[in-house]
Amino acid sequence: NNLLGIVGPCSAGKTTLIDKLEKLGYACRHIAQEHSYVPEMWLKIVNPRVLIYLDVGYETSMQRRYLNLSSKDFDDQVKRLAHARNNAHIYVDTESLSPDEVYREVINALERLSVDP
Repeated sequence: NNLLGIVGPCSAGKTTLIDKLEKLGYACRHIAQEHSYVPEMWLKIVNPRVLIYLDVGYETSMQRRYLNLSSKDFDDQVKRLAHARNNAHIYVDTESLSPDEVYREVINALERLSVDP
C-alpha cells in the first residue's frame, strides 16, 4: 500500500499537490475530512500508507479562492481535522509557500520516509 492521503482545510493546496504527485506516479486520495464529523474518517475510508496534512490560515484561504465560508466555519473545519493533523506523517504549512515549494517539501519528506511511487 503506497497510497498517499491528503487532508487539510479548504484552499490549503490539496488538489494542486495531488495533480503534481500523480504525474510522478504516486497514488493519491483527497480525503474530505474537513467536511466530516468523524475524527478518524481518513483512516476508516482510505487508511493511507502516508497521511499528508496541508495547513493554511483563514485569510490566506479566502485570498486563494473565494468561498462562502465564515471564519467560524473555517475554525470548525480545523477542529474536525485535528485527528488527521495529529496523526499526519507529513505536515506542511502552505501559508507562505508557492505550490512548487509545497510540492518540493512533500517530495523531500516522502524520500526521507522511503516512499516511492
